[in-house]
Amino acid sequence: MEVVFERIVKKYGDVTAVGGVDLTIKSGALHFLLGPSGCGKTTMLRMLAGLEAPSSGRLLFNGKDVTNLPAAARGIGMVFQNYALWPHMTVRKNIEYGLTVQKMSSDQIRQRTDEALAITQLSRYGDRLPGQLSGGQQQRVALARAIAVRPTVLLLDEPLSNLDAQLRLEMRDNLSRIHKQLGITTVYVTHDQKEALSMGTDVSVFRAGQLIQTDPPRQLYHAPKSAFVARFVGETNLLTATYLGHKDGLHSVKTTIGAIDASRSMTSAKVGDPVTVSFRPEAVKLNLGGGDIASDNRLTLKLDHLTYLGESEQFQLMGQDGTLVRASVFNPPDHTLAVGDTVAAWVAAEDVLVLPTETDQPAST
Repeated sequence: MEVVFERIVKKYGDVTAVGGVDLTIKSGALHFLLGPSGCGKTTMLRMLAGLEAPSSGRLLFNGKDVTNLPAAARGIGMVFQNYALWPHMTVRKNIEYGLTVQKMSSDQIRQRTDEALAITQLSRYGDRLPGQLSGGQQQRVALARAIAVRPTVLLLDEPLSNLDAQLRLEMRDNLSRIHKQLGITTVYVTHDQKEALSMGTDVSVFRAGQLIQTDPPRQLYHAPKSAFVARFVGETNLLTATYLGHKDGLHSVKTTIGAIDASRSMTSAKVGDPVTVSFRPEAVKLNLGGGDIASDNRLTLKLDHLTYLGESEQFQLMGQDGTLVRASVFNPPDHTLAVGDTVAAWVAAEDVLVLPTETDQPAST
């Protein structure tokens, strides 16, 4: 089922929760709506479910206008943040409830329930009450109940937010497996960029009711179109800079820690314009072994702080003016660096991105 939002607006009095969003969710996708609290992503989900009516705009399912179609007629399955399970009903009865409302035969209900239990790996828990299950198992019951009705679109509203860190990792794998198995168009709301990047086929980033960028996870991470997206989908170094020009395929900028060349730009800046430079901590290379360093984008910094994490070390480096640069080194070699030591660093031009300043709108390139 392809879902299309056409210039969707939602207002609550004088407050605009969603401001004219155009978005296409491809059939069979696991599409994430990502953003901070209050950005409009849950409002988008509720309009899709039919729980809220848009103030203006259209909502299309496979080209059919369903803007005014009642929620019960949309064929939507939804998993809420709190799971909304009936505590007095067994797992099986919770799953059967929606099928009973649809007035299916007892054989159909039993078959659909058995299938949903098997897909969510809950077959041996059918006779238990929700209170006898772990948080992850309760989440799977809510998911089984949603998929048992064979929805055309499945909506997930922060489904993992109540789970601990380790269980969230396990449930990510479970949800990805179930989506691949069923192929249902799934819209997933979260503020957790790791969930979105690790599971999504496409990710839409929202801010203050506006859709900022939609792309597959890798493109979103490596080619953000704004400083906000770069920062929200992962840790990054953002430096204020002045645009110096474009020559031989490189965009040159001046920062407080030195001149930097970038192979990519998301802005139509002219010479002298203020811009922002972004590069990820893992792109920063450090001369920890005393050997030669690359010739491009050399930086001389001082070690301000060091955090050892086992598989990696996090270096917080500082320029003469106090500008901070973070570097992540995986499987680091032994070294004797101490706070205050000078560190030779560099970052490849292909890992540097020139972005508009926060007040600018990104240009298409």
